[in-house]
Amino acid sequence: MGRPLLYDIIEKPATSCIVTLCSLIWFLIQKKSIGYSQVGLSYETAIQGHYWRIITSAFSHISVLHLVFNMSALWSLGVVEQLKHLGLGTAYYLHYTLVLVVFSGALVIGMYHLLIGRFKIEYFRRVTAVGYSCVVFGWMTILSVKQPSSKLDLFGVLSLPISFAPFESLIFTSIIVPQASFLGHLSGILVGYAVSWGLIGGMNSYWAVTMLGWIVVVFVFSLKKSGAYDFSFLEIESVSDASLPSLRFVGNGRTLQASAVPLSGVEVL
Repeated sequence: MGRPLLYDIIEKPATSCIVTLCSLIWFLIQKKSIGYSQVGLSYETAIQGHYWRIITSAFSHISVLHLVFNMSALWSLGVVEQLKHLGLGTAYYLHYTLVLVVFSGALVIGMYHLLIGRFKIEYFRRVTAVGYSCVVFGWMTILSVKQPSSKLDLFGVLSLPISFAPFESLIFTSIIVPQASFLGHLSGILVGYAVSWGLIGGMNSYWAVTMLGWIVVVFVFSLKKSGAYDFSFLEIESVSDASLPSLRFVGNGRTLQASAVPLSGVEVL
């Protein structure tokens, strides 16, 4: 007989919170009858400035089987939180979950950009990705490098050697689930290797909070800019230099002009 679930929840607090969050979002999607096209990430929506979809697509699941598969794998990968002796642990898990969400989403769009622009494969212009798989595959990869003796347990019945799990799962899902995003899963694997090999490193609490702050700013700004949600306290208006967007917070009359390229489009790669 295994130990009570409560002990695992206590030892995997971040994993438990993410599993709960994804489950609640799935329930909300079902209750509100929200379609994948409304929250998913595609090349067309990205170039239209819907950067908020990098976040919503990661935490949204349309099918209950998709949710159960991803959360089952994620729960098993939560062992990362228990490996403080290997330099991992809960803080590491939270820091690099942010990295995996943002970088894997951006990499998917970069791949679409290459396939559309260089190889003229227009199919990828409207392909919409949704689900936490990118992050799951990223953690599989990190754990396969940091703790190759670990096992990946799925549904409590299937156990895979973690050292082969990323590519085994990539091939398995591509065969069993034809609509699974091969490029999305591959992007998670690539970002996972970049993290585990130290190519993306140096994340600590300061940089994690800073990154989270910018994520919130871009999330809110792009929601307003794209017209997906109307924040009454925020207005976007033109200034003397039309190439630079500005923000005005309603109520205090303050205007902030950005000193960067316009956000109406995005150039990736």
